Amino acid sequence: MTTERTTSTGISSKKSGLMIAGLVLGFGAAGAMTFSQAPTATAQLSQNGRIAELGNAPLSFADLVEQVRPAVVSIYVTGTVTTGRKSKRKKRRGQPDLPDGHPLNKFFKKFEKDFGGQGPSSRPMRAQGSGFIISPDGYVVTNHHVVRNADRIKVALNNGKRLDAKLIGSDQRTDIALLKIEKSGTYQSVRFATKEARVGDWVLAIGNPFGLSSTVTAGIVSARGRDVGDSPYDFIQIDAAVNKGNSGGPTFNLAGNVVGVNTSIISPSGGNVGIAFAVPAPLVQSIVDQLKKNGSVSRGWLGVQIQSVSDDMAASLGLNEANGAIIGKLTKNAPAEKSGMQIGDLILEVDGAKVKDSRDLARKIAALAPNSKTDLTIFRDGREQNLSVKLGRFPGSKSLASLTKGKGGGQELESLGLSLASASDFAKGSKKGVYVTDVDQKSIAADKGLRRGDIILDVNGRAVSTPDDVIKAVKSAKTKGRRAVLVRFRSRKREAFVALPINGRG
Repeated sequence: MTTERTTSTGISSKKSGLMIAGLVLGFGAAGAMTFSQAPTATAQLSQNGRIAELGNAPLSFADLVEQVRPAVVSIYVTGTVTTGRKSKRKKRRGQPDLPDGHPLNKFFKKFEKDFGGQGPSSRPMRAQGSGFIISPDGYVVTNHHVVRNADRIKVALNNGKRLDAKLIGSDQRTDIALLKIEKSGTYQSVRFATKEARVGDWVLAIGNPFGLSSTVTAGIVSARGRDVGDSPYDFIQIDAAVNKGNSGGPTFNLAGNVVGVNTSIISPSGGNVGIAFAVPAPLVQSIVDQLKKNGSVSRGWLGVQIQSVSDDMAASLGLNEANGAIIGKLTKNAPAEKSGMQIGDLILEVDGAKVKDSRDLARKIAALAPNSKTDLTIFRDGREQNLSVKLGRFPGSKSLASLTKGKGGGQELESLGLSLASASDFAKGSKKGVYVTDVDQKSIAADKGLRRGDIILDVNGRAVSTPDDVIKAVKSAKTKGRRAVLVRFRSRKREAFVALPINGRG
């Protein structure tokens, strides 16, 4: 399924992922409005003729909508965006859309000026989204992606009046931004919910889809704890209709409190299919509190690239349970490296709290203050160890190393389904690692993503530079009774671990 990430500009770039849709959940500060609950049907006749409770099922949402809708606003943004950046993946005017590695790429790059490659340029941008007022003095919550390129921001109230607003702060990692209406006054506002939404609860989404302001849709909470994109945070899933322009708008419960900020949808066509995601209110409120106080969000940072531990990985390490996060790469001079952490270390606990997986570790570290000390329990060389780490400040961006692929054949390791050769023979400038010259397509190695051109860096924590090193590591694992070996490899896009059964053919 092809999905599309859509900013509020209406300019979309197709990619594998989610569509930024445009709901944000509303949350309120002190002095926010309160209102009575919508009328509900309390009972009905069951099949056996007895009275059955319906709980809070509403007869109508009209009273609820009338009371919360004045706090929901439309966001209009003008700004500038830069286009025509030099990028291998950016198709230039008149230039064929060739994949990386195509033999004609160099030809077109050489004559890119003739094909319209004039370098970066700027052009005006207009965007729209949704938001909601969280305090009587005019603080407004919306999505980061709605206002990220803003030079000027206008907030349109429910009565149609447009007011200037300024950006107080924005957080890309949660896609939350905080605005302030510049004109003094008392504005109708809404509160954040104090209780988390439950699966099956009724919810209302109000926003500005396709420029149609104050649009109301209803549905239920479909799921909680959803893993969305690259974010380490969990999202609420709802089935209320959400479309382009809803970004930043609130999702309300029947008490009229904000339970989440709608931010993305899954869609094969670009329209609503009943799967939308909202940032949970407790997380939004914690982000807003920091933005209001500091204008930014501070998070703890280790400086590692990590991945979750699979059952096969746990078996290769001699563990009974697949818990924790394994370090695949260390950032130079970052806190983890300075504290003595190593590639292949498995982080099991943070300050005594067990780590479930990589996302759980990212959340736990991000929740800690920069420059604070934290105690980590790691698994290294077959035993648990304790380390104390002074965290840094999360920088907000990372760079990935790239790899130049080579060609050739090598010594086959049938048990793993791989053919290998020394990396120095096939990748220019590579002195370490073992080059994957071929992968048996019927092997588990192929199923787990190993491809020709990947470089194996170490096996079971031991650096390898020749195929013989890999063979020795496999024999050592067999001697210890291990069913699999833990392989760290570098592909064109990433460094990662994979556990390969010693008898790796499927």
